[in-house]
Amino acid sequence: MESTVAQKLDALKKLQGIDSKLDDIKKVRGALPDEVADLEDEIAGYETRIQKFDDNVQAIKDEIDAAKQGIKESEKLIAKYGEQQMNVRNNREYDAITKEVELQQLDIQIHEKKIKEAQAKIEEKEKGIEETKALHEDRLKDLDAKRSELENIESETEEEVAKLEKDREKALKKLEDRLAASYERLRGNVRNGLAVVPVKRGACGGCFNTVPPQRQADIRDRKKLIVCEHCGRILTDVEEEIVEEKPKKKRTTRKTTAKKK
Repeated sequence: MESTVAQKLDALKKLQGIDSKLDDIKKVRGALPDEVADLEDEIAGYETRIQKFDDNVQAIKDEIDAAKQGIKESEKLIAKYGEQQMNVRNNREYDAITKEVELQQLDIQIHEKKIKEAQAKIEEKEKGIEETKALHEDRLKDLDAKRSELENIESETEEEVAKLEKDREKALKKLEDRLAASYERLRGNVRNGLAVVPVKRGACGGCFNTVPPQRQADIRDRKKLIVCEHCGRILTDVEEEIVEEKPKKKRTTRKTTAKKK
């Protein structure tokens, strides 16, 4: 059986009430979920940076090992050439071997220079690793504190949220898909999450623009869905203004005193 407009309005009003309660709970959490996510991303960035530093240090150490190996090979060649110089037959052979020895000595100097530069790079990288690890540790402490705070809030509201979520599912089932989709879209488009509002003091309860008297009469009749002309929110009912009667002032009479003659 198709729901009447009044029933649809009641269902929308109930759904909005549930969502508003869920929104209030989210407000209690505040920016904590975003702060936790940001800290997790920042920590992941530090871990990536530390890994990159470690990889760079290892690559530099490999270069040092290669340079040390180069020095050993040059030293072996120098020793070999020294033996050959003892058995040369003429000056030309002696000069040629001497030149090879000088070249190997130059290679040793180059390798030693590379080792020295590489060791300086390692010191710089290790300093960067220490600084990054310190930041990483600080952020881990911040993350633990934020997570603990968020978990406490979530544990306090867990039962209430679960109940509200169930109630929300039931309320949605009472709405046709098209109307439910319109409601969700409206909620997503407004800042305060209010898609369904009453008329208060002659104005829309969402954007506070004036609602004409004729439209207010249509809203009271509840025979068709009425939306605000300005913000598009669904208007469910009109809250009547309570006019307080001002207490009547008692008349005060002035007593006149007769002048003595």
